Amino acid sequence: MSDYDDDSYEATARIVDPGGAPDERHFEAALRPRRLAEFPGQPRVSEQLGLVLAAAKRRGTTPDHVLLSGPPGLGKTSLAMIIAAELEQPIRITSGPAIQHAGDLAAILSSLAEGEVLFLDEIHRMARAAEEMLYLAMEDFRVDVIVGKGPGATAIPLELPPFTVVGATTRAGLLPAPLRDRFGFTGHLDFYSADDLAAILHRSAGLLGVEATRQGIAEIAGRSRGTPRIANRLLRRVRDYAQIHGAEVVDQPSAKAALELFDVDAKGLDRLDRGVLETLCRRFAGGPVGLTTLAVAVGEEPDTVETVAEPYLVREGYLLRTPRGRTATPQAWQHLGLTPPASDGQDGGTWAQQLSLPDGEGRFSD
Repeated sequence: MSDYDDDSYEATARIVDPGGAPDERHFEAALRPRRLAEFPGQPRVSEQLGLVLAAAKRRGTTPDHVLLSGPPGLGKTSLAMIIAAELEQPIRITSGPAIQHAGDLAAILSSLAEGEVLFLDEIHRMARAAEEMLYLAMEDFRVDVIVGKGPGATAIPLELPPFTVVGATTRAGLLPAPLRDRFGFTGHLDFYSADDLAAILHRSAGLLGVEATRQGIAEIAGRSRGTPRIANRLLRRVRDYAQIHGAEVVDQPSAKAALELFDVDAKGLDRLDRGVLETLCRRFAGGPVGLTTLAVAVGEEPDTVETVAEPYLVREGYLLRTPRGRTATPQAWQHLGLTPPASDGQDGGTWAQQLSLPDGEGRFSD
C-alpha cells in the first residue's frame, strides 16, 4: 500500500527502528547503506556525488537534479535514499510506469515540501505528457494545471518549492534529450568487482547474523555477476542451506553445494544463461541465429532472453550479437565442455571460430 493517493510513498516510513523486535525483516531492511561513506564500490560516482551534495549544503540550496543509470541491482535506489539522508531531507518514491498522466505527476509535485527529494525509478517509462510537465517543474519549479476542456480550458500556473529530482534508469538512451539535459549530474553505475562484492557480503552477513568464512564469502562473490542485489540474494540462500544441513558457519563447501543446488555455476551462469548457450551450441551449431528463434527454442520470451540473459553473456564474452544473429564464442563452447564444429568458411560457427580470445579473458568493454 502506498502512503499517498498518487501511488507514491515516503521512504522514511521504511526505515527500521533499531530498538524494535529483532526479526529478520529488520535486518534485511537494514542491508541498504545509509550514507555515502558506507556505500562500497562505485568510487568515482560516490566522490562526484559527495562533492555535489556537500557544495549544495554549504550554499544552503537544493542540489542539482541527479540522474543515475546502469543495469538493475547496482544500487540506484540505495543512492537515492543516501542522497536524502545526506541532505537530511525526506524522500518520496514513485516510478515511471505509475505516472501515466500529467495529473498523476501534478499531484505528486504539488505535495512536495521545500528541499524534498523525489525519486523516480525507471524514469524512462513515464508517459510523454508527464515528461513534458516534468521539464518545466525541474527547470522553473512550476507546473501549469489545465482547468476545463476545449476552447474554454485555462492554464493555471502553480509555483513549487525548490526540490531535487533523482531519476533512475536502466536504459538511459530511451530518455528524451530535453529531459536528460535537465539533470545537473549524471552518474553511471558499473558492475562491481569481486572484492567490492565481498565487502558488501561481509557487511550483509553481519547484519543478518550469519557467520561466514572469507572463503565462503569469496565463493558467493565470484558467482554474483558483479551485482550486489544478486550477491545478497545468494547469501540468503546459502544461509538457508547451511541452517538446514546443520552447518554453523557458511564456508566454501557449503556455499558451493548451495549454489549448485540453486543452479548457479562457478561463473555465475544460471539456468537461463546455460539454456541459451546450450541451445545455441547444440541445436544451432553456435549460430548465427535470430533472437526470436533462439527464444522459442529456449522456451522464453524474446524480451526475457534479451534483457535478462544476454547482457551478462555478452559482457563476459560467451555470446556475440552480430548483424546476422546471436553467435556463441569459443569461450561458450569451452564452458559447456563441448567441441565447436570445424569452420567451413560459411555459416554455422564462422564468427565464433574466427574470434580469438586469450585464455582466461572474455570480458568485453561496453
